[in-house]
Amino acid sequence: METNEKIVKLSEMIGSSEKIVFFGGAGVSTESGIPDFRSKDGLYNRHDVNFEGYAPEYLLSRDCLEREPEVFFEYYRQKLDGRGCRPNKAHLYLAELEKEGKLRAVVTQNIDGLHQKAGSRNVFEIHGSTERNYCSRCGRRYPPDAIFDSKERVPRCSCGGVIRPEVTLYGESLDPDAVQGAVRAISGADLLIIGGTSLTVYPAASYIGYFRGSHIAVINRDPIPLGLDPGRDVEINESIGETFASVRELLQT
Repeated sequence: METNEKIVKLSEMIGSSEKIVFFGGAGVSTESGIPDFRSKDGLYNRHDVNFEGYAPEYLLSRDCLEREPEVFFEYYRQKLDGRGCRPNKAHLYLAELEKEGKLRAVVTQNIDGLHQKAGSRNVFEIHGSTERNYCSRCGRRYPPDAIFDSKERVPRCSCGGVIRPEVTLYGESLDPDAVQGAVRAISGADLLIIGGTSLTVYPAASYIGYFRGSHIAVINRDPIPLGLDPGRDVEINESIGETFASVRELLQT
């Protein structure tokens, strides 16, 4: 099946569905200028002399935060400041589908908050968000600027505690409320759209196993070995933003 035919099929699936859930990964936000982690040009494969000898997974771990907080926050500020990035066509279309009452939820592995900036309301951020911070001692909440614009190498609350991001670091458990919400949404969907993820990050990728609906659609630049049923499912290996733009145009004609 050619790409145009697949886009027509996806349009028909979206048009006939009323309980859509979107499950997305880093590829959704790369079109907003935010690098992914594991591709050849991703964050983990970029050589940085300032962090020579450190594994990227360690730099974003609970161990690093606790043992070498100065190193943790230097890396975090340099690599994860997405405040200047804006939602792209994919984020905006998903928010539009939610307003129409067709999209029930977004389940995202991303931590950039772009779905909310686009207007989505029911978003399950299973890895947390750089948009939220809190004091590790008293729990006081802080905005992103409290870390990214802090003059202190280790940002601290007025109580003396360390202000840390509400992001799931390596060595930490996922937020149970976000996980439960994601699983509940996926299990109740009639169409599951998987976008911008190779489904290699666990346990997040395992959540699609709860889907019991009619159709699955995959939009990812690289093929995903999911074993889709070509009679009822579709996989499009193209830009997710441009794919959604084409779908939107078809559904408006």
